[in-house]
Amino acid sequence: MSRRVWFAAACIVLAAIGYVAFRIFLHEARVQPAIVTPKMDAQQALSPSIGGHIKRLLNEPVDYNRQGRPKLIALTFDDGPYPVFTPLLLDELNRLRVHATFFLIGRDAQQWPELAQRIELSGNEIADHTYTHPNLDQETPSQVRREILEGRSVLYGLVHDPSVLDLFRPPHGRYTVQTVEVAQRLGYKTILWTDDGGDWRKVTPESLAIHLELHATAPEIVLLHNGKLATIQMLPEVVARFQAAGYRFVTVGELLAHVTPAELNHPAKHRV
Repeated sequence: MSRRVWFAAACIVLAAIGYVAFRIFLHEARVQPAIVTPKMDAQQALSPSIGGHIKRLLNEPVDYNRQGRPKLIALTFDDGPYPVFTPLLLDELNRLRVHATFFLIGRDAQQWPELAQRIELSGNEIADHTYTHPNLDQETPSQVRREILEGRSVLYGLVHDPSVLDLFRPPHGRYTVQTVEVAQRLGYKTILWTDDGGDWRKVTPESLAIHLELHATAPEIVLLHNGKLATIQMLPEVVARFQAAGYRFVTVGELLAHVTPAELNHPAKHRV
């Protein structure tokens, strides 16, 4: 084989390696798990080897309508509760007859206890989003433990939803392996997501709806935020489109009763 052919082959190999490295290090969120249970190896789930990253990237499910993957979608709303926006969100969910999971901040629930209670009375699920909403990747294990436990104490004292004792999401999606290991020792499932709607930045209802439809998977956990008007405004279209495509809206707890962690961590892409 000539030097020119060898050189071309080497360039192709290097380009392939570079592409994989680009996807691993610049698109890390695409390979993060949607859930880490107390029984899982947090290190392996959150920081797999390079070989593990490559395996997940090469095996990303791209087939549509995969058999055996239930079309279940859990809308999750981080933060709050907040006056004005939380009642508007609850009114819209009630009108659409959809229940969701609210990851509430303990300190905010203390300030607006009647709103936390209204979330529960409306049939929604409430889970732990810490007490003060810090960046847990900058906290010590003891600080992480205190944040989770204080959030749990406040929320469970207000609403008595068992999911407060079982489901946890780190604020801002910022965590380390140690963060998740602390949650595991406290008996929590760390709930991340299969799709980040992106409503933490300034977006329109139309762009949010388009994003969720283009990135739909089954099963699905969607990250959204309490206190965002565009999120409330996009709900009717998104709910209608997903229901027309055969999806059923559930809480995270209901979702976990029907699917395995492996199905959530490796969902199948679906057209909506």
